[in-house]
Amino acid sequence: MKRIFIQNTPSGKKIIYNHPIIMGILNLTKDSFYDGGKYADVDKALRHVEEMISYGADIIDIGGESTRPGAEAISAEEEMERILPVIEKVKKNFDTIVSVDTYKSQVAEEALKLGVDIINDISGFTFDDRMPEVVRRYRALAVLMHIKGKPKDMQNNPEYGNVVKEVYDFLSNSVKIAIRSGIPKENLIIDVGIGFGKKLVHNIELIKNISYFRRLNLPILIGVSRKSMIGMLLGDTDKMDENVRPPAERLYGTIGINLFCYLNGVDIFRVHDVKENFEALKVVSKIVIQRF
Repeated sequence: MKRIFIQNTPSGKKIIYNHPIIMGILNLTKDSFYDGGKYADVDKALRHVEEMISYGADIIDIGGESTRPGAEAISAEEEMERILPVIEKVKKNFDTIVSVDTYKSQVAEEALKLGVDIINDISGFTFDDRMPEVVRRYRALAVLMHIKGKPKDMQNNPEYGNVVKEVYDFLSNSVKIAIRSGIPKENLIIDVGIGFGKKLVHNIELIKNISYFRRLNLPILIGVSRKSMIGMLLGDTDKMDENVRPPAERLYGTIGINLFCYLNGVDIFRVHDVKENFEALKVVSKIVIQRF
C-alpha cells in the first residue's frame, strides 16, 4: 500500500506524495559521468530546466560538484561560482521546487539564501558537522544519503557484512543527527546511495530490499539514473570491463529499476531523462492506485 506524505518547503510549496515524484538532474559540472559540461552555460541550463518542468519534473536538483567514483573534491568557492548564478535565474524564472546537491554547509547556506527548498547531502550529514544547523535554520528539507568512504575512494573494494542492515543503521543514525539538531522528522527524505561505496552485488541487494527502508517512515528517494550497475547488468558482467554498456545505453535499464522501486515503496526518482521516466511511472502508478 502506498503511503502519502506531505512536506512543506521553505518557499511555501508542498510536496504531496500521491504520485511518483520526479527529481530532474541539472549537472553544472564539467566531469559528471553522463552529462558533464553539457549544461555549464547558464542559458543552456535554463532551457534544460524549462524542458524538464514541461516533461513532468516536480523538483529540479542542481549540482556543481561531480561525485562520480574517483572524482576529486572541489572548493566551496568553485562550487558556488557554478551553481549560485543558475539558482538565482531558476528561482526568478520558474515556479518550481529547487534542490541543491551539496555536502558543504557553506554552499548550502548561500543556496538557501536564494530560496532553495531542499539540500541533497550525499553524506547524510556526516561530512560537515555544520550542515544540520544550516538546514534547521532555513527550515529546509534534506535528503540524507548513505555513502561509504568519499567519492575519490568509495569504489576501492567496498565490503559489507550485511549491506541492507548497515545502510539502514547509517540512515537511522543520520535521521537521529537531524532530529537532535532540531530538524523536524517530517522535513527528511532518505536515499540508500546506489553506487556510492557499493559493488554490484550490494546495489542489487539494496534494490531488492528497498521496501525494508519503509520502516524509517520517511519518503524514499532512489538515484539509479544511467549508473554503472545498469551497464554491468546489461553487459552480463559484475565488474567494470569492456562488456559494460556505456551511460548512453542505460535509459531503459534505468526505467526498469525505477518501476521495480516504485512498486516496492520508493517515492522520489532522481533522473536525467524526465519525460521517459515520468511517463513510465505515470502509467504504472495509475494502474496501482486505480485513479484515472
